[in-house]
Amino acid sequence: MLTLLHIENIALIESADIQFTPGFNVLTGETGAGKSIVVDSIGAVIGDRTSRDLIRTGASSALVSGVFSQIPVLPWLEENGISPDEEGCLLLQRELHPDGKNSCRINGRPVTVSQLRELGHQLLNIHGQHEGQQLLDEGCHIDYLDSFGGLLPLRQRFRERFEAVQATRRSIQALQMDEAEKQRRVDTLTYQIGELERAELRPGEEEELSARRNILRNAGKLMEAVGEACYALMGDEDRSGAAADLAEAEQALRGVARVEERIADLAEKAAQVRFAADELSEQLQDLRDEFEFSPEELDRVEGRLDVLYRLKKKYGSTVEEMLSFLENCREELARIQDSDDSLQRLERKLKEELEDARALAAELTASRIKAAEGLKARIESELAQLDMPKVRFEAELTPLGGELGLDQTGADKVQFLMSANTGEALKPIQKVASGGELARIMLAMKNVLAENDQIATLVFDEVDTGVSGRAAQKVARKMAAVSRHKQVLCVTHLPQIAAMADSHFSVEKGESKGRTFTEVTLLAEPERRTELARLTSGSAVTASALENAGEMLDEARQFRESLAKEG
Repeated sequence: MLTLLHIENIALIESADIQFTPGFNVLTGETGAGKSIVVDSIGAVIGDRTSRDLIRTGASSALVSGVFSQIPVLPWLEENGISPDEEGCLLLQRELHPDGKNSCRINGRPVTVSQLRELGHQLLNIHGQHEGQQLLDEGCHIDYLDSFGGLLPLRQRFRERFEAVQATRRSIQALQMDEAEKQRRVDTLTYQIGELERAELRPGEEEELSARRNILRNAGKLMEAVGEACYALMGDEDRSGAAADLAEAEQALRGVARVEERIADLAEKAAQVRFAADELSEQLQDLRDEFEFSPEELDRVEGRLDVLYRLKKKYGSTVEEMLSFLENCREELARIQDSDDSLQRLERKLKEELEDARALAAELTASRIKAAEGLKARIESELAQLDMPKVRFEAELTPLGGELGLDQTGADKVQFLMSANTGEALKPIQKVASGGELARIMLAMKNVLAENDQIATLVFDEVDTGVSGRAAQKVARKMAAVSRHKQVLCVTHLPQIAAMADSHFSVEKGESKGRTFTEVTLLAEPERRTELARLTSGSAVTASALENAGEMLDEARQFRESLAKEG
């Protein structure tokens, strides 16, 4: 239940605190006074889409807070780690900024707008004038029926089966190519596989070849440098090299090493240098052998790299990518060659999935037929209480057409039919319902559906448009009856509905310091009579209008007392 709504800098409202009560709350006021601003603020605090234009001119931000009490057990709260405070209340807050950003909190904890909406729509439901148009949309009728019958879980199970059927059908369609197209694809894959297999690709080969080509292209310079280094170290027949000279130096030092200890150390160092020179000589000889090449080897390396280059232009930028392409081609060729067997397997699978889906669709249809009977009885009963006793209502089910006779909702098309007068045939509701009738049918639908949910607060935004006279009195009594088990907030222009309220708020527009503002005030008994008289007779409030307003309040009080006695 919404107990407190705090509004800051929303449109014409600079600041307002509205304390709603259990039962039936109404808001009345002149056209343009700002009644819709209150409803927009409630929508904002439960996460509905808002516009930055809601922010009051000149304000840096706008804030809406809502305190909800008597919170039912909601799995969402546990799943998101949120719980009511010590008094069992939840505080929902939303701050709007001119750049379109939102700051949302639940009991002080930051949440996203979508999280705020998920929780808000489990606490409160807003029914505005536009929702009546949903009743005219045949696509929504099946949702209303399934919601009334509690069939949404069953429908979700069917939807999962139906999506499996669709996935299998897509797989079959992918395999059902004509023979000419299949043969063209086989020829292409066979050629590509053959070309890549003949190339005998090896991971890392291109890098190795590039390195070898670099050596071969510079072999002359490399061999000349290595040769000179070998000559300096090893010498030749005419002169000794550095390695031989180092050996002689070592032997000379070892000859007198016993005489002087320091010379022994130097002899050891000379040996280490000689060993290093010998090792360097061996490595240079190995390199000289490696750098020996023939022009034919360079041609072979260049040719192989050219093959890889041409293949990369067609099959991938690296050898690894080309090998992956080759594997994919092999797999696709295998699938095509095995397509007849695969097609048979998929067709058997599709048959089984269709049988399961149709069995579930039949169960859904049977449940809808039963739900349609219950909805017919409940809606006609509700409408009789709303001064439409001769109305006949029916939720008509017809089989879907198409190849499968199924869609994501099952095997049925649901359409609401109505006959407003005795002797008239049932016709689609959008063709026969007037504005006033549509408002009452929507109210009846809302009341029936609300019985099956945990939502504690219903908001009606001028849904009484087109209703007057005795019908208005019936609507008022129905809303009062609904408010015995739900909190009802209603924006109305009808005195019959306003008189029936437990709490009556006036929304008035005024001016202060050159700015327009809207103020929301809870009316006491004398003020209520004046407001009801205004709703009845306009701006000229007469004594008779005040007397009539008093009678309306007395009659409404007696009706509410009778409801209370009925429990």
